[in-house]
Amino acid sequence: MTDTQKDYLSVKALTRYLKRKFDVDPYLQKVYVVGEVSNFRLRTGHQYFSLKEDNVKINVTMFKQAFSKLPFKLEEGMKVLAVGRVSIYEPSGSYQLTLESLQPDGVGSLYLALEQLKAKLKQAGLLDLPKKQPRRFPRRIAVITSPSGAVIRDIVTTLKRRYPIAQVVVFPTRVQGKEASGEIVAAFERLKAKQAAFDTVILARGGGAIEDLWPFNEEIVAQAILACPLPVITAIGHETDTTIADLVGDLRAPTPTAAAEMAAEELSQVYLKLEESRTRLAQAMLSRIQHKQTQLRRYQEVYIFREPERLYQAYMQQVDLIKERLLRAQSSYLQGQTQGLALLSTRLKAQGPSGRLHLEGERLARLRHQLQRAMAQTSQHYQGELGRYSQLLEAYSPLKILARGYAIIEDKQEAVKSVQQLQVGQVINLTLQDGQATAQVQTISAQKGKKHGNKKEKA
Repeated sequence: MTDTQKDYLSVKALTRYLKRKFDVDPYLQKVYVVGEVSNFRLRTGHQYFSLKEDNVKINVTMFKQAFSKLPFKLEEGMKVLAVGRVSIYEPSGSYQLTLESLQPDGVGSLYLALEQLKAKLKQAGLLDLPKKQPRRFPRRIAVITSPSGAVIRDIVTTLKRRYPIAQVVVFPTRVQGKEASGEIVAAFERLKAKQAAFDTVILARGGGAIEDLWPFNEEIVAQAILACPLPVITAIGHETDTTIADLVGDLRAPTPTAAAEMAAEELSQVYLKLEESRTRLAQAMLSRIQHKQTQLRRYQEVYIFREPERLYQAYMQQVDLIKERLLRAQSSYLQGQTQGLALLSTRLKAQGPSGRLHLEGERLARLRHQLQRAMAQTSQHYQGELGRYSQLLEAYSPLKILARGYAIIEDKQEAVKSVQQLQVGQVINLTLQDGQATAQVQTISAQKGKKHGNKKEKA
């Protein structure tokens, strides 16, 4: 080895040197760190995740013994107060924080934004909308995911194995980073324009930290899923990861493989079910034919088919009875009509012209006698009335009054009833009992107490 090469350290030597520096540094033996839990997935033994702040992350290891003492449930996005030591992991040469204890200190900004968006969608009723069921036997399946990686390979492999007759069309998009949400929305828009050609949509991505999955927590992605007219199956992250896309989607699968299984049934199982159904149908038809054959044999043994005339013998007896009743009714009807005809004939004779003339003659004689008697009574009544009215007329006759010395005074054929109608020298007519006379007024004298022109003139 040359002198120049002696100046260089190997990677292993440098890593060991740094690790020792970290291990013996008293300031790194116990550090207090505030951060947001990221990329957390519960494991059965030791726990490996990250603590982050903005874009800075520290890998964290928490051994099983320390993790089992936590009095709370650690969740993704939780803001915590961590106590531990800083060390270097030699195989990767990366530094990490080995935790002794954790305490919750609220939630991180991403987790808080996620919860706020959940509450907003819940209040708008978008999380409670009815879910669309995928078509049982799809023709074409749209997959929105990254065109490279294990996710699309798992989906295509599973569909080819289970349901090879379906066509899989990939809408390539980014699934991580700031541009990912916009590309996912654009993919849904392209799919919406071709919706008639597809039956089901799969939106998939592999596992990762909450910031890696964040495009699937964007509101624009949620709105694009809700606006999709096709059923959407989501398979995002690990089974413990739940994104907004999972909440608004129609079905949530824990893995991309499970999403492919939900999108289509296994064709071999469909063939098996069809064969079982065909067998059951054949058995049911055979059983039904045998049942019908048994019924046919039983019907053939019935007396009606052996002696069909027995079927209508009772009806023949009923016909005979009805015929007898008809004949009796006909005879009774004719007898009644004959008696009625004889009665009408007798009445017709009684109502003949000669008999009717005799009856009308008797009736005319009775009416004449009644008329004569009524005329006599009426004449006698009116004669008595006439005598009574004559006596009254004679009693009230003016001639009777004139006979007692009274006279009727008239002036130009008008009766004079008051001295006010007279004037001295006026010529008046006098009607007496036995004739008429003309006189001239000499004087006029009115009765006391009555107003008039007190005139005394002589002719």
